[in-house]
Amino acid sequence: MDFQNITIAGSGVLGSQIAYQTAFKGFHVYVYDISAEAIEQAKERISGLKARYQKDLGATEQEVDAAYHRISFSDDLGQAVANADLVIEAIPEVVSIKTDFYQKLGKLAPEKTVFATNSSTLLPSQFAEATGRPEKFLALHFANEIWKNNTAEVMKHPGTDEKVFQDVIAFAEAIGMVALPLYKEQPGYILNSLLVPLLEAAQMLLVKGIADPETIDKTWRIATGAPAGPFQILDVVGIKTAYNISLAKAEATGDEMYKKIADLLKAEYIDKGKLGRETGEGFYKYPSDES
Repeated sequence: MDFQNITIAGSGVLGSQIAYQTAFKGFHVYVYDISAEAIEQAKERISGLKARYQKDLGATEQEVDAAYHRISFSDDLGQAVANADLVIEAIPEVVSIKTDFYQKLGKLAPEKTVFATNSSTLLPSQFAEATGRPEKFLALHFANEIWKNNTAEVMKHPGTDEKVFQDVIAFAEAIGMVALPLYKEQPGYILNSLLVPLLEAAQMLLVKGIADPETIDKTWRIATGAPAGPFQILDVVGIKTAYNISLAKAEATGDEMYKKIADLLKAEYIDKGKLGRETGEGFYKYPSDES
């Protein structure tokens, strides 16, 4: 594995974490997003991770500052990928958006560049053709708060070159992750195959008026010994991500319950700026030093 220059496309909650963790481990990182405004938000979001690394990992001020200075930012995709050995895509969970992105990326990135999607629920084979280099494309999925929850699921599709698969596994280990190879495609990988049904079940209980988020979370925590309930997890994941997943499932299945979940998330949370822990409020409120 000779990856040195890593581009992260998408600077949301998880994209920002991937960028900073990669830089923290010594790699040169370029962060791409679609506008100057998004880039400014990315700088603020990533800078905010410094305190978490100092608190949770005992990192020094010099270490966290050095990591930040290894990151460059651009809203020009061609510039961001000009020297990329690996591009990790962390853009919204919308098929059309990802397809358009990969069609553009395939034309701009050097021939050497490997592409990896951080999609939570979609399969790499859905986008392999759009990349123009299916043999150099696969999935690399992280859990939120990756500096602590350091799993990296590496999932090939039938056309992924074996050396690319092994190189990405080695890269994941190099940035401090526990690499978890998946040899066949599975929607939701391992983590979300287990987690998403839990989160959906909790949201359905809420939509049906069975109980409020606090009671549902309390039930899960006390009865299972889990450190967090499903709505606390959703606040970390980000409510926009949960909304996109529910909306996609509503459109794909016609299931009215998924539509009700999406409508609730939009009206009661997204439209009110309550996007989760990132914004200081979602299902719960968070002090400014913890958001």
